Amino acid sequence: MTETTKNKAKQYIYIVQDKNRTMCQIGKTNDLESRLGEYNSNSEGNLYSYLFVCQVANMVVVEYDIKEEYNIYSVEQKKEVFFFNEYLFEVYVNFIKDHKFYIKKIFIEPTSSSEQTIKSVRKTESLEERGMTYREVMQKARNDDDDEFYTQYEDVEKELSMYPKSIWKNKVVYCNCDDPTNVSNPQVSAFASYFLLKFDELKLKKLICTHYDPKTNWSNKGSNAYIFDRNGYTETDFSEESSSVYTGSFDDPISLKILNEDADIVCTNPPFSRAIDYWRTVIQSGKQFIIISNVTNPITTAFIPYFKDKKVWAGYNEVDWFKGTDGKLKRAAGHWYTNIPIKNRPKYKNLKIIPLEKIPESFKQYDDSKTLLVANNYIPSDYKEPFAVSTRPILNGILEKGYKIIQEKTYAPYIDGKCKFARALIQKT
Repeated sequence: MTETTKNKAKQYIYIVQDKNRTMCQIGKTNDLESRLGEYNSNSEGNLYSYLFVCQVANMVVVEYDIKEEYNIYSVEQKKEVFFFNEYLFEVYVNFIKDHKFYIKKIFIEPTSSSEQTIKSVRKTESLEERGMTYREVMQKARNDDDDEFYTQYEDVEKELSMYPKSIWKNKVVYCNCDDPTNVSNPQVSAFASYFLLKFDELKLKKLICTHYDPKTNWSNKGSNAYIFDRNGYTETDFSEESSSVYTGSFDDPISLKILNEDADIVCTNPPFSRAIDYWRTVIQSGKQFIIISNVTNPITTAFIPYFKDKKVWAGYNEVDWFKGTDGKLKRAAGHWYTNIPIKNRPKYKNLKIIPLEKIPESFKQYDDSKTLLVANNYIPSDYKEPFAVSTRPILNGILEKGYKIIQEKTYAPYIDGKCKFARALIQKT
């Protein structure tokens, strides 16, 4: 047997991708060089390259098992093409390596330089340790020319895993500020990746991802939407449904149509600078949501009415570190918010609900208008008058413990004529 014949007899599984698109193809071959040539002969200059190649004992079975396992990531009616992002690439590779017919790796493209940043776990320093206040952090965020704060995967997983799996069953999840690809934007959405990887486990009906992109795409038809269900996924440009280019913004008419007519649960990290508009849009829709926003929202006039009217409450966790467009971690004090019921909130234990006289003097005082101010999560259990608290007790669930917000705007206390840090005015019911 010649060397050429011997090589052709080997069986390979590969992952290949062109340079300009968001999809990859997973296939089988006996001849890697000829197969790549077939791709490039019809590519019109958009050259393909292998991302991963391995030798297997039975390439037909391995390819079939991949298609069965990752059915939702394949384009409808064209099952050999698979959706791609960095998270899914790792999933594909691990699945192949764990297969009983896997023999050995031939080639794998080096992982991106951002991978370690995405998966890193770093100690969360308190603001006191950093010598900063929440006001300073959020003002810095507002003044930052780069308004893109990308959520890390571990923060998404930490929060969403705390909700009952039953809330997702047969639901359409809408991530309306999220790009699930990593071609035009290196910061692939952790929300999209989470729901793609958990699609079967959560028993989702559908996942829809849209994101703001004012630039037209390669077909000059505007931003695209990615729609995943159990039959595979479609990439839709909506060019025939609108007289103007679809921007992908959450308040674009097409995005609003998806929100109001298709979505069951909205889950995303909307831009901090447009939080007021975003909250109004998603709350008016009446849909369930789990979103990230500024940690100071419960004491900010634009948002207080939603908390007062019990249209929103704090989620489980804070989010202190985000990725910037450069892949580096940035500090911005965020928190999860939702309108999905939360029972037995772990942070209840942080609340110190005791009689007023037992609250240490250093954590209670009266402002110039004789309104009581309390700090450090202390709450007077026997006090009947309105009193002012910071955002922290609200995030810890005080409004679920027999207290209510009584003023629809920020309470600004003055002590000796000087304005102090903003608060919310609450009262025991």
